[in-house]
Amino acid sequence: MASGSKKVVIAALIGNALVAATKFIASLFTGSSAMLSEGIHSVIDTSDQLLMLLGMKRAEKPADANFPYGYGKEIYFWSFVVALMVFLVGAGLSIFEGFRSLSNPSPIHNPFVNYIVIVLAAIFEGSSWYISLKAFRKAKGNQNYLRAIRRGKDPTKFVVLFEDSAALLGLFVAFLGIFLSEQTGILIFDGIASIVIGLILGVTASWLAYETKGLLIGESADPQIVEAISNIARQIEEIVKVNETLTMHMGPDYILVNLSVDFDDSIPASQVEKATARLVKELKNKFSRVKRVFVEAEEV
Repeated sequence: MASGSKKVVIAALIGNALVAATKFIASLFTGSSAMLSEGIHSVIDTSDQLLMLLGMKRAEKPADANFPYGYGKEIYFWSFVVALMVFLVGAGLSIFEGFRSLSNPSPIHNPFVNYIVIVLAAIFEGSSWYISLKAFRKAKGNQNYLRAIRRGKDPTKFVVLFEDSAALLGLFVAFLGIFLSEQTGILIFDGIASIVIGLILGVTASWLAYETKGLLIGESADPQIVEAISNIARQIEEIVKVNETLTMHMGPDYILVNLSVDFDDSIPASQVEKATARLVKELKNKFSRVKRVFVEAEEV
């Protein structure tokens, strides 16, 4: 796993841990429902980063008899677990707390404490967001953001970016709810803010789950890579036709390739073997993420 990805996750972990502590302290002092929801949000984010680090560590395990292609998909599994946690725990508790506050609204004490905490949290979260954004921009290359997310194979980059973006948006909603409750005296604004924060988490989690599901099931390599693999195979003079090129990401840095090709019937078996070995070598030299190549000789 790339060290840059780990740096992004660790930065987010440290930032969220600091933010969670300050938010809960502020909630105890002020009684703000929105601030309590934000504290829950940060605890979930901190737990998520721990799970991401666990997934990254387990994904580094070497292949064995039980898992001959390695453990690279562990990172996809734990990314999906993160999405479920954000949805079930983060969004669920925030929405529950919001409705509890609406049914029994209470005044916010010392709102200035909340404003200080929101500013500090914005600094911590903003720093983590900036680090994750830089890493994502570097990874996406010339692709636009949406395409880079859809085609990205390393969930640690876009998961942290999603979470940090949702966190900053949640802070703005919390500030708005507390401010409106204080200025208007209408106490339900604080509870409404808590519900909105929960909805933000729900939408974020749903998108994360959708994006990681394909990787977990077995997503192909980028179409440009698939086409390039086919073109390299076509350049092998012993190959008459490339019937099919199948690829699958077994991890962010592990592509499995299965090629169905039609060899020239006039060449001996020894030449087929040499052509296959040459093809495998060229593919691995061209694409560092191609780890295993299977060539099937098939006349179609």
